[in-house]
This record gives sequence, structure tokens and C-alpha cells, in this order.
Amino acid sequence: MKKILIIEDDLLISSLVQFRLNKDGYQTIVVKDGNEGIEAINTKDPDLIITDVMMPFRSGIEIIHYARKNKPDVPVIVLSSLGEEEEVVLEAFNLGVVDFVPKPFNPNELAIRVRRVLK
Repeated sequence: MKKILIIEDDLLISSLVQFRLNKDGYQTIVVKDGNEGIEAINTKDPDLIITDVMMPFRSGIEIIHYARKNKPDVPVIVLSSLGEEEEVVLEAFNLGVVDFVPKPFNPNELAIRVRRVLK
């Protein structure tokens, strides 16, 4: 069973993502800030990371930097309402994220994107 780490400070969004991905049979680990995200990358050995950009303690960009350096084979999807801030999106892609999903998002579309990345 594939493990997906969800790093999201909005409880409603993380619950929605978790519910949708669990429905597809994925094991999900949800953390609420960047520090917990870094710890979970080290201890939970995820197959995929889904992260927000704007979060307490450490940003999603810091998470992506850390993941690329320490778990280079683990794909990262950015889930963020920063769709209009092109610089952040471009930086995320330059760091090697595999996809960007703007909020608000369709949970079924996210599930399809996750499936595509993990196949």
C-alpha cells in the first residue's frame, strides 16, 4: 500500500484530501505544519508528498528543498492557493515538483493526478 504524506495547515482541506485518497486505498499521514512535515519525511518513509506552500514554521518551498535533498526519489505535488503567484509556482517546479494543484480543487481530479504520479 502506497503511503502519502499530506502537509497542510488547513484542517478542512487536509481532511478532504485524506478522505479522498483513503477511499482509493492509499495510506495517508497528515501533519499540520512544516516542522512536522520534515519529521514525517524522515520517519514515515512516504511514497508521495503533497504539500501546501504557505504554512507555519517552514514553507512548502523549504519542504520541497528538504525532500529533494534527502528523499530525491519521492515525488512532490504542491497543493496551494498561490496559483496567482507565479514566482512561487516556478520555484517549486524548478525544485522538481511533479505537479501543482491550485486551491480550490476538485478532490477527484487530485486523486487522478496522484494515481498518475504513483503508477
